[in-house]
Amino acid sequence: MSLFSLAWRNLLYRPWTTLLSVILAALGAGLISIVLLLNWQLEQQFDRNLAGIDLVVGAKGSPLQLMMSSMYHISSPTGNVPLDAVKPFLNPEHPYIGLGVPLSLGDSYRGRRIVGTRPEFLELYGGTLARGTMWTEVMDVVAGATAARELGLDLGDTFQSSHGLIEDDDLTHRNAPRFRVVGVLAPTGTVADLVLLTPNESLWAVHDTHDHDHADSSAAPGYDVTAPLTRYGDESITSVLLRFRGTSVAGLNMQRSINENTEMQAVTPSIQLSELYATVGQGEEILRLLGYVVVGVSILSIFIGLYSSLDRRRGELALLRSLGAGPGKLFGLLLLEGTLTAVTGALLGLALSHAGMALIGRYFAENYRYDFRTLVFLPEEAWILLAALVVGALASLLPARRAARTDVHDTLAGG
Repeated sequence: MSLFSLAWRNLLYRPWTTLLSVILAALGAGLISIVLLLNWQLEQQFDRNLAGIDLVVGAKGSPLQLMMSSMYHISSPTGNVPLDAVKPFLNPEHPYIGLGVPLSLGDSYRGRRIVGTRPEFLELYGGTLARGTMWTEVMDVVAGATAARELGLDLGDTFQSSHGLIEDDDLTHRNAPRFRVVGVLAPTGTVADLVLLTPNESLWAVHDTHDHDHADSSAAPGYDVTAPLTRYGDESITSVLLRFRGTSVAGLNMQRSINENTEMQAVTPSIQLSELYATVGQGEEILRLLGYVVVGVSILSIFIGLYSSLDRRRGELALLRSLGAGPGKLFGLLLLEGTLTAVTGALLGLALSHAGMALIGRYFAENYRYDFRTLVFLPEEAWILLAALVVGALASLLPARRAARTDVHDTLAGG
């Protein structure tokens, strides 16, 4: 019988002790793994969707809420601002602003957010058309790759929007014009995949007909979606995403000027993300420390399990010695039992952490329509398995040393 088979049978011979050690190792490895996975997901989702945006301008309220709703589309907007108030930011000749992208939010279709904007939105996220064309009329829609796939939308399909992000038939704008899909974006790996894009005028048309209770749902006001948004008058939008021209002092002071001198607020995404990471990081650090504590307890459990079994196994070990097994083989047997326990627990812990990420991903998909990648294996997880080998070996050293020093004559003689 091989050393591996013998070690495995010895572990199965004391199932409850082995199971406790495996569960503790699994909990420690699983906690550390899920912290790594969550941190990676946050960095991937949030950092990738920064899209070089320097400033978000919108209605006063929670700065984090303004950023999350305008850039990540997983929160309700803080409100609307008059179009006239943000027209200067949309001027292509502005000396400090290289790109201004207006957003009109508030409606959705089956939980997927409809974003009123301009074609420059695609510049932020590197979006390109996979099929169809860009919009040319009010109520035209270009669907993100993920949104089109999950909603089953294709070119020529029509639908009506609902107020807010809740799937509720009572919130459908039944008297409003129908949206029509004219294009589908190629996957970008950004938030552009998750939304339905349309001209700002489409959202105005929906709420204009809704507010006035028009009976003809096919009618839409005669907006010209090819005209600059600055030509319109007393309409309102939700926010504007800004990119500066370089890093001029005027650009850096723009946020303070807007916050102090207007009825709007300006938010720097990078600062808000740093604050968010700091808040989330506290919870991550607690989970990580808890994982280390559990790993320490699992080392103790493996050590106690192996050490306490030695008295019961003295006859077995002496018999192995009499059959030709040297001290090194007995040492390796106990060492293998410890490492097998730790590695089995670590593998179980990694499996549980990925199952947990699948549940978290489903929660975000159902409640926020946000995609988390669950089938991701990080290089750091290989280090967890390597650490499990070290942990098992450390826990087994003293029991293995004692096993290697088993005296054949005294044991078999009953001494």
